Amino acid sequence: MPSHLSADRPAAQPPGGGPVDALITQTRRLKGDVNAVRRDAQGDGSAPQDRWQRALYDLALHQLEDLDAHLAQLREGPPTTAAPAGTATPAAPAHGSLLSRVGSAEWNLLTDEASWSGELYEILGRDPAAAPLTLDELPSVVLDADRPKLTSMVTDCLVDAKRIDGEFRIVHPDGEVRTVHMMGEPVLGADSSTASMWAVLRDVSELRRSQRAVSETRDSLRGDRDRARTEQRLGIELREAGAAPWHSTLPFPLQGTPALDLAGARLPSGTGTPAAGDWYDAVELPGGESLLSVGELTGHGDALTSGVAMLLGALRGMAMAGTRPAQLLAWLNQLLDTTVQPALGSAVCCRYRPETRTLVWAQAGHPAPLLFRRGTGRTLHTPDGVLLGASSGAAYGEAEVTLEAGDLILLHTDGLVPGHGSAGSGGTDGAGRAATVHRLLDLAPRFAETHSAHDCVRTVVEELGESARQDDACVLIARITS
Repeated sequence: MPSHLSADRPAAQPPGGGPVDALITQTRRLKGDVNAVRRDAQGDGSAPQDRWQRALYDLALHQLEDLDAHLAQLREGPPTTAAPAGTATPAAPAHGSLLSRVGSAEWNLLTDEASWSGELYEILGRDPAAAPLTLDELPSVVLDADRPKLTSMVTDCLVDAKRIDGEFRIVHPDGEVRTVHMMGEPVLGADSSTASMWAVLRDVSELRRSQRAVSETRDSLRGDRDRARTEQRLGIELREAGAAPWHSTLPFPLQGTPALDLAGARLPSGTGTPAAGDWYDAVELPGGESLLSVGELTGHGDALTSGVAMLLGALRGMAMAGTRPAQLLAWLNQLLDTTVQPALGSAVCCRYRPETRTLVWAQAGHPAPLLFRRGTGRTLHTPDGVLLGASSGAAYGEAEVTLEAGDLILLHTDGLVPGHGSAGSGGTDGAGRAATVHRLLDLAPRFAETHSAHDCVRTVVEELGESARQDDACVLIARITS
């Protein structure tokens, strides 16, 4: 049987004032330190991380305030219980004070009398001049849903001498709902029967509210993290589903088109979080021609991922139908202009004809292809073209160049060079784009020593792959083999 109290137990004596006063001083000093750190760490509250930190600080302060209250009551000694009805009742502490949060009571089963401390009246919202509630009357102030819990705890205590340790919600006369934690024990008489029940009740409403705030902000942070992971996984899945059956840094010659040796790579951002707005693609077209493209789209999350998948699907479909690069970009621009969520994109599309080694290409606000030949490199002449989605009815120009066996065509997205963003982060300045082109053209001698597009892509990755770039970047290299 659980430990119990004897009906003739001696009155508890308060401990020496010195040790308890020292503990109170330490507690209040710690409370001041926590409050100071909380003030210094306050953010604007807009980020889940800020809300979570604030909730934890509030919870720590509530627990320190409760500890302060317990120590203060310990220093003062046993609480004064309320006198029976009709006699003077000691005044309860002011509402909201530390001492008003803990009260005590004793219910005598032999006389059916109850004795309450003044604090308990405050906790339960009762008039201090009224008689204390008996055990049979106590459920009347408890929330309906919690009455069975209270009845079970009291019954187990009185019948089976079990300790009470549980919580229930009470309703004040003004309708306010508070949470009360109750700890109690049976008091046995000389014949070992239960003579009375003694309990301490503590108002834990603010503590539970702080704990809920911590839990909710933690769940919010976990939800944000899970959503980010889901978006990242979805971005990778859609990107791989929409891209050619080759990716990373391996050579992938198109089936039936031995005239091209292709390789592509995605260079991740320094943050390690893929934006999923950049793409590179190559597809074999009817008649042996090939479509090469790279591009990027603004946005974030699922909308960005689905937007890239939509553009890739439209790009391939129109190219299969024989659409020229300039007209293809004009229709992509119209497609973006009619989408529900406005977005901007940049792209370069090249159509290669192996019979004549002719590359016809168009661009929409995107870096021009780079041509490498016999150890030197240059930027191809750039035809007119504005960002996709920037202007309704925009027209796009075309350029054409004749290639030679051994030539390299390099397509890339913005953001290869650190310190300069991509279209997905608001656009690249002219200096950033020029720096990227300069770094790539400097690789011309090294490209001349390679034997495959794969080796060239590996050279780019070795040179720029470890850069602390702000966004993802893509590179696609086509080597003319015959």
